[in-house]
Amino acid sequence: MPTSSVGRLQRTGCTIVNSYSKHWACLFPQHGPGMKHTRKIALEAWQEEIVSEFTREFVRGLIHPDGSRSTNRVRRPCKDGDRWYEYPRYFSTNTSADIRRLFTDALDSLKIDWKQANERNISIAKREAVARLDEFVGPKY
Repeated sequence: MPTSSVGRLQRTGCTIVNSYSKHWACLFPQHGPGMKHTRKIALEAWQEEIVSEFTREFVRGLIHPDGSRSTNRVRRPCKDGDRWYEYPRYFSTNTSADIRRLFTDALDSLKIDWKQANERNISIAKREAVARLDEFVGPKY
């Protein structure tokens, strides 16, 4: 957007970048009126090329706003008493089936195992998969 002015505002852990143009919709055609889960969300061919080259960044960009890394604590009743164990896992929550599909397609291309936990949640809980995400997702701010 060569004719648009750009503003930057430094904050702890991030920089907020602002730019205004009526042509942003040309660059981001999936953006539009209404709730995102009620309209089609699809990448244009040029966006797919970028996602295939920067898949890790794409996954990180989906987890940071709509996901989490947490510790799952499980209690298993045993005859000798309850057995507790815990493990880390990632969740991504989104009402939009299209966005969930884009996320899981990206995980598939990175060969990261995932499961559909329920209608809106994708869970990444296998030790190897969590370790792979830990390599590039990083903490949320």
